[in-house]
Amino acid sequence: MEHTFYRRLLSAVCAIALAFTAVCPAVAAAPEDTTGTPQTLTVSEVQEMQQTDAAVTALTDSAAYAGMSEEERQAAALAQLDVLAALAQVAAENNYCRPVVDDSDELTITEGRHPVVEQMLKGSLFVPNDTRLNCTTDRCLIITGPNMAGKSTYMRQNALIALMAQIGSFVPASSCHVGVVDAIFTRIGASDDLAAGQSTFMVEMTEVAEILKNATPKSLVVLDEIGRGTSTFDGMSIARAVVEHISDPAKGLGCKTLFATHYHELTDLEGAIEGVKNYNIAVKKRGEDITFLRRIVRGPADDSYGIEVAKLAGLPGTVTRRAHEVLRALEASAPKNNVEQMDFDALQEYNSPAVPSEVLEKLEALDVETLTPIEALNFLYELKKTLKGSLNG
Repeated sequence: MEHTFYRRLLSAVCAIALAFTAVCPAVAAAPEDTTGTPQTLTVSEVQEMQQTDAAVTALTDSAAYAGMSEEERQAAALAQLDVLAALAQVAAENNYCRPVVDDSDELTITEGRHPVVEQMLKGSLFVPNDTRLNCTTDRCLIITGPNMAGKSTYMRQNALIALMAQIGSFVPASSCHVGVVDAIFTRIGASDDLAAGQSTFMVEMTEVAEILKNATPKSLVVLDEIGRGTSTFDGMSIARAVVEHISDPAKGLGCKTLFATHYHELTDLEGAIEGVKNYNIAVKKRGEDITFLRRIVRGPADDSYGIEVAKLAGLPGTVTRRAHEVLRALEASAPKNNVEQMDFDALQEYNSPAVPSEVLEKLEALDVETLTPIEALNFLYELKKTLKGSLNG
């Protein structure tokens, strides 16, 4: 009696799956009336019932359920069908597409959408975006733009779509081609662990370290604003080094990467490293007001719009007006040159100046094997004087 109940329950779930995506060709078994007499079935209903029995038998007889009792096999099959039916229902109701999944290095998404955010915006338009990632010409996308424009949503939706495709689900897009990834690594958001004595920056660096240790060229990496919580130059240097390590196969991984940042200097990496491309979130500005268009477009952002976003967040007008005054003063006092952003090559020359030839000559002439401690101290003192005179000169 219990076996009959389970089988009928499985048949009902099969019918749900059939209604949405034909995951399993099945309909419910014929019910009995109160007298125990089976109802009359048509030829098509009999055929459908036989297909249902065959589908249920195929599931319950699967090798994955070897060693289970009849009840356990039917419960496992029911759980499997429950998942398939749920995925089918979501796909049918939300206009998902069937992705192409293979062993290539491609992640190509046309009109992709975030499956959760889209549901939260019922009645509002969710702006879909395209994505093209691979391990050659489009290896690392550097995404710039203001806060709240949609950078994090865009990156997360791509990771979710890749994950959904690999579990066998339809995906929120008009078309999708996913090359199987071995792992998805993310570093998004800000958090700390005070109980463990870790600051926000320490937590961020720890997570980045784990990604760099464990990611492979087959991985998908999503990084959001690496290098915050420390000085500008420190953070920018760390961010650049991480991008170089992840995106350049000669230096590190060469895996597919989405990298959001407010360090506009990093956009110079396009052209310097093969496969690095710049994208930004389109913004329409009118005076001191901005409108987020939510559209990913090619090229770097032209501004960070931090004060405008602060105004949208509700900062008092006196504060934002004063911020604009300070910004204009800072921009007016900035050095005038042809490079708006910091030149990394110039910075490297500043941090590693050329050694004066006089110092090199003294070092080459030095015999360290016969040098006494006092002579070594005197030599260091002379070197210091020489270098100081050279820098001051």
